[in-house]
Amino acid sequence: MQSNQKAANMKHEIHEPTSSDPLTSDFGVKSTSHDIWLSASTGDRKGPQLLEDNFAREKIMKFDHERIPERVVHARGAGAFGTFKLYESASDVTSAGVLTDTSRTTPVFVRFSTVLGSRGSADTVRDVRGFAVKFYTEEGNWDIVGNDIPVFFIQDAMKFPDVIHAGKPEPDTEVPQAQSAHNNFWDFQFLHTEATHMFMWAMSDRGIPRSYRMMQGFGVNTYTLTKNDGGERNFVKFHFTPTLGVHSLVWDEALKLAGQDPDFHRKDLYTAIDMGVYPVWKFGIQVCPESRQDEFDFDLLDATKVWPEELFPVRYIGEMQLNKNVDEYFTQTEQVAFCTAHIVPGIGFSDDPLLQGRNFSYFDTQLSRLGVNWQELPINRPVCPVMNNHRDGQLRHKITKGSINYWPNRKSIIPPSKPEEGGYLDYPEKVVAMKQRLHSVKFSEHFSQAQLFWNSMSEIEKSHIIAALGFELDHCDDPVVYERMVTRLCDISLELAQAVAEKAGAPTPTKTANKNHGLTAKGLSQFDFTPEALGLPATIASRMIAIIIGEGFNFAEYEAVKAALSAAGAFVFTVGPKRQPVKSSTGQSVAPDHHFEGMRSTMFDSLYIPSGEHVASLMKQGRVIHWVREAFGHCKAIGATGEGVALVKMACQIEGIIFSAGQSGEVVDSYGVVTASGVGRPTGVTEALKMVRGAKTFLDAYAFNISQHRNFKRELDGLTSLVAY
Repeated sequence: MQSNQKAANMKHEIHEPTSSDPLTSDFGVKSTSHDIWLSASTGDRKGPQLLEDNFAREKIMKFDHERIPERVVHARGAGAFGTFKLYESASDVTSAGVLTDTSRTTPVFVRFSTVLGSRGSADTVRDVRGFAVKFYTEEGNWDIVGNDIPVFFIQDAMKFPDVIHAGKPEPDTEVPQAQSAHNNFWDFQFLHTEATHMFMWAMSDRGIPRSYRMMQGFGVNTYTLTKNDGGERNFVKFHFTPTLGVHSLVWDEALKLAGQDPDFHRKDLYTAIDMGVYPVWKFGIQVCPESRQDEFDFDLLDATKVWPEELFPVRYIGEMQLNKNVDEYFTQTEQVAFCTAHIVPGIGFSDDPLLQGRNFSYFDTQLSRLGVNWQELPINRPVCPVMNNHRDGQLRHKITKGSINYWPNRKSIIPPSKPEEGGYLDYPEKVVAMKQRLHSVKFSEHFSQAQLFWNSMSEIEKSHIIAALGFELDHCDDPVVYERMVTRLCDISLELAQAVAEKAGAPTPTKTANKNHGLTAKGLSQFDFTPEALGLPATIASRMIAIIIGEGFNFAEYEAVKAALSAAGAFVFTVGPKRQPVKSSTGQSVAPDHHFEGMRSTMFDSLYIPSGEHVASLMKQGRVIHWVREAFGHCKAIGATGEGVALVKMACQIEGIIFSAGQSGEVVDSYGVVTASGVGRPTGVTEALKMVRGAKTFLDAYAFNISQHRNFKRELDGLTSLVAY
């Protein structure tokens, strides 16, 4: 990050206190005490404290005002610094330097967040995730204030207070926190048919991502790209696609993590960057010439619609990498302020009514939260020169010399720039219309893309959507709400509506007035974005793997597996009955990273149990059995060798699962449970793991299953429902 322009720009703001730094007041006077307020006291008796002690008053006052108003939405977040680099220039559609100059490395700051919950809510709740990127370009700051879902609940910003009020805790009880599973939210969804497409995305696995690093990011709104030559304007959608693939938690896991580790996502992001496994997203654009705006059966400016990739392929032109954690959460992650109105020359707005309102709302919100000079805060300040005639206001940082603060002036100080000098040029759009409250006719079609989304889901994704809607509507105690929502689901799929009706307790529908068109599209299912689907090699980089040990474990196997998985970039943790050293069968000792009660299987992507005498004692510990069963129920890869196979067999001995048996030690991969029973058998360590389907060695087969994220066939075939977890 030494070459990162934004890091250099902020360097003088960063100070690491040392023992040689004396205590001072905010105005620089050294203080003699951290601890005792000035008072009228004697050695025998404590007297009243004196208001004249400015050091104490300042300390208390600063503490009293440490909290700024939290964001109304997106209050809970995590952020990191990074860089953006182009693969190819987009000079054919825009003059924006950040999208055309392939020699640049543009610094960025990204903030991920949940939408509904307060700052104290949990990371893993079912919710839309914010995905906001601040590009510190040479021409000024450019903000893409997006989400991990490409569409939104509403078409017009005027409805934003309503959708958020409906989703937030209900006003009479202030419950539930960070959840959409209540009457008001689903009442709103039914009464606003435009929200149908979006709630299908939110109820899919997209609503419970495995990691911020495994989410897509979308600009959501329609922007424009322009060139300096005054040629045709193009509409554009922005995409970020993670090279790790798009992966999610399972619902039971998300619920448990919310209590076991409410900071799961922010810790995951910090750990990956701290360990040097930097998350990367490919940056893509979908482009449509303005002249084609009216050719389609949906309106390009409707934020409740996606642009099908069959019509508008995503053109990947660059990549973003996050490679530096924040130095302080408040001054950077909490004080960072995004605004959709922040664009640079070559990028413009469309007439998207949601975007138009966001441009006003975001700016207004930052004024309330951070004050009029919010863009002078170090994290928000551009890296390019900033000069204007703005003056004064609360918390003004900049000191501007001189007697002139207006334009025009006799000395021609701070003149405007011409377009050829880099000045922003507004596209001369011709507007012929009547002033009225009206959307285009195409804005009134609300079900076609919701059907397209449902039809494009895999079998496991459909089952998860049914389960999610069943859970949400089960928490609605007003029959009007859940019965009407089932009728809405009929507008998407009769099969879906019937399955949810059974769960929710609504009458089972038998027909629909809005027949499903049966079409599908690529780029909607998460399985379209696995590394394999993206043409990338299988990887276990940054996957969290727990090796379970007890007294008498096989040290050679433990070392070999840990070394091989770590060499492939996995984060390997040892979990035992205690954090004090645990002795192996050959006398070596290992100090576990965690004990069985300190962490749970939900916090890992996979479990491995090596062979050894320890298995006999582990099989007598209910918590260990639960670890294995829970990982099985969550469809995670499980590996075991030697006696370790017996532990997995005891926990998950159900019809359909096959285990390795006998001294031959044959490797068996059954629904992602990879076992090799032969004691002392080589573990198949190679110079580099060969993560391919049908691998013959234990480690290659085990690592391949980890790289697949989950074995959902285990759930589809009903095996997970046979295990209590």
